[in-house]
Amino acid sequence: MTRIRRRGTGAVVAGGLGLALVLTACSGGGDDTGDEGTDSGGDAGASTEIDCAPYEEFGDLEGTTVSIYTSIVEPEQQTQVDSYVPFEECTGVTVEYEGSREFEAQLLVRIQAGNAPDIAYLPQPGLLKTIVQDFPDAIVPAPEATSANVDEFFTEGWKEYGSVDGTFYAAPLGANAKSFVWYSPAMFEDAGYEVPETWDDMIDLSQQIVDDGAMPWCAGVESGDATGWPGTDFIEDVVLRTAGPEVYDQWVSHEIPFNDPQIVEAFDTAGEILKNDEFVNAGLGGVDSIATTPWTDAGFPILDGTCWMHRAANFYATQWPEGTEVAPDGDVYAFYLPTNQTDIKPVLGGAEFVAAFDDRPEVQAFQTYLSSADWANTKAKTTPMGGWVSANNGLDPENLATDFDKLSAEILSDPESVIRFDASDLMPGEVGAGTFWTGIVNWLTGSSTQEVTDQIEASWPAAS
Repeated sequence: MTRIRRRGTGAVVAGGLGLALVLTACSGGGDDTGDEGTDSGGDAGASTEIDCAPYEEFGDLEGTTVSIYTSIVEPEQQTQVDSYVPFEECTGVTVEYEGSREFEAQLLVRIQAGNAPDIAYLPQPGLLKTIVQDFPDAIVPAPEATSANVDEFFTEGWKEYGSVDGTFYAAPLGANAKSFVWYSPAMFEDAGYEVPETWDDMIDLSQQIVDDGAMPWCAGVESGDATGWPGTDFIEDVVLRTAGPEVYDQWVSHEIPFNDPQIVEAFDTAGEILKNDEFVNAGLGGVDSIATTPWTDAGFPILDGTCWMHRAANFYATQWPEGTEVAPDGDVYAFYLPTNQTDIKPVLGGAEFVAAFDDRPEVQAFQTYLSSADWANTKAKTTPMGGWVSANNGLDPENLATDFDKLSAEILSDPESVIRFDASDLMPGEVGAGTFWTGIVNWLTGSSTQEVTDQIEASWPAAS
């Protein structure tokens, strides 16, 4: 069974499924689509023929619909939608995509109201645990075919993140490497600055920038109902660098309290940047402006030379204004957030997980597609501007669009990297997507480290 979708002149639905993507010229006499230019006798455009053999395992699902609810919005939304085209064309399923900046707050409301989507992309394993505990009759385990894909294409830890009490619910979607600092290579070169190799080097560089009459850092944590989350990433990166991975694991699992002295120290170390009015918030205001500056815009002062450094994940590559070149010799690039540790290279990571609230055949088929190497390669090819990677080991790095994406994938797959999943995403939802987020805002607007960490510890659910 082959279906053809016209994507416009020269546009190709790129697939990693070994799809036979054949551009066919359409003559005026043979094309009834009404495309402009067919009366000239020349090529009217290009169609993409998709070999649907890899999808035959799903059967004929013509006329069915799968609804998706997610926090992934523009500019990333369109590349998600484009990556579903082969699945839709070959199975007959229509995928209805809804991206929302209020996802975290609204998903639980919708589940409680009996209006859950077919599939939700959960950015926090802690949220998955909360849903399983609070709405066990709403969420459904992943099908066997999805489980088999995860066993084949992902390391064991990823399956554990998508499981609760031994039941596998949610396969990883995209992955993030969060331990990056964005900067302007040209500005550094013109000023004679070197990319720092240790945390102390980075603090010394920050002071040098101040001494040279500028402010080094810019930051922002505003994100609608999810305001605060970029600040939690900063803290987590510092915990990995000051306390180390073992303490990080104990913190996440609550073997040590949230206000443990080692965590307080990490907050204070991060505060040397984030609460230092000589270091931050370049071009945006005082320290308290971090709480109200949209995370999407916070790095922009680098482009006009107002700011020198901005800590943000690999996916921040998609947030730069159109026309910004992300490259080692471009307008902006990023370096690994350094550490004083000499024996390990800690990396903070993250991902979305595909959870289902219905077990209809079309829903299970779409889950399986999203967990495959086929989809990972298709998604890479339908993201021509870059800013996306996956931990799926079936992803061919050559399909990634940019040098920076390849760098991110290299870090995620580097056996020397010590990768830990985003702590707030692993913590119980009321903490990780609740008091930790609000605590960051309070911390940035005047509350002390001890006050904030004590309040978050007090909010930790007794059973967790």
